[in-house]
Amino acid sequence: MRHTEWLGRHGATAAWSLAVAAVYYGSAELGLLQELVRGQVTPLWPPTGIALTALLLLGPRIWPGIALGAFLVNVSLGPSPAVVLAIVAGNTLGPLLAYRLLRRAGFRVELDRLRDAVALVFLGALTGMLVSATIGSGALVLSGALPAAEFWPTWAVWWTGDAMGVLVITPVLLLLSAARWPTREQIRPLRWLEAALLVACTCAVTLLAVSSPVNLLYLVSPCLIWAAFRFQRAGAAPCALLVSTIAIVAAAESWGPFARHELLTNMATLQAFNGITALTALLLAAVVTERRNTHEEIRRVCAQLAEAISRLDPGAAVEQWPPPRKQNPDDDG
Repeated sequence: MRHTEWLGRHGATAAWSLAVAAVYYGSAELGLLQELVRGQVTPLWPPTGIALTALLLLGPRIWPGIALGAFLVNVSLGPSPAVVLAIVAGNTLGPLLAYRLLRRAGFRVELDRLRDAVALVFLGALTGMLVSATIGSGALVLSGALPAAEFWPTWAVWWTGDAMGVLVITPVLLLLSAARWPTREQIRPLRWLEAALLVACTCAVTLLAVSSPVNLLYLVSPCLIWAAFRFQRAGAAPCALLVSTIAIVAAAESWGPFARHELLTNMATLQAFNGITALTALLLAAVVTERRNTHEEIRRVCAQLAEAISRLDPGAAVEQWPPPRKQNPDDDG
């Protein structure tokens, strides 16, 4: 019996690891469509978001799937087996470090607290992904596949891509993992119409901002505020993903505010913009959700208190709730 349980548990882990590897590989192929350095460094690397989400939902035992997916992606890109193994190690250690940091910070996958949003941005994305960018870029330089002068631009693109994968992919995947099909009572046509209008406005405003030679990227802020206040995380995370994806394509193609600048400058601008976008969307959504949860908790406690009072003498309950205001002598005359 114990042997059967062991096989079942490890068999499930192996199956999940293979599934993670397959999704990792598929998302990597999409990310490589915007490669900027050596055909393997891109400003948006969705696999990091998928890897961190898998670790948060399934636990650290799933790490072989991340390593396998990273190996399958990089084995055909080279430049040598040693460099491939170093890159695989970095791509595995980065999400693992981010996972450990988030767990130590008490991160909750519901993303319903302000501290969770802050931890995901600063610990999960900006700090955890330093490992993969540094190991990967350093391995390419040490192997001679990349000139030493190209280390920092490559590192910037690598770090930007990995961090953006966490910032824009992980919140959406965590949202989808908790999503449930709405009941008939929950389907409200006006609500869906507002959501469609929000998506259309966000897309139009972002395209306008990245197409103009003048820097108008700040115009997307009202759309993010709208999404966070009206739809909380369900609106903020997809809108941040849409805005960041369009900005990444614009930076890769040197559109608008990203034209006529060096690669390192564009990556710094892109990282700052996408970081602010994700931070604004996630923090506002977390604040609104916290306020809503607090309001619901107050209502629940008041309902329990009212029920407890109603079990007493009804006349006494009417006299004592709410408590009478004490007469102030200064109020006379």
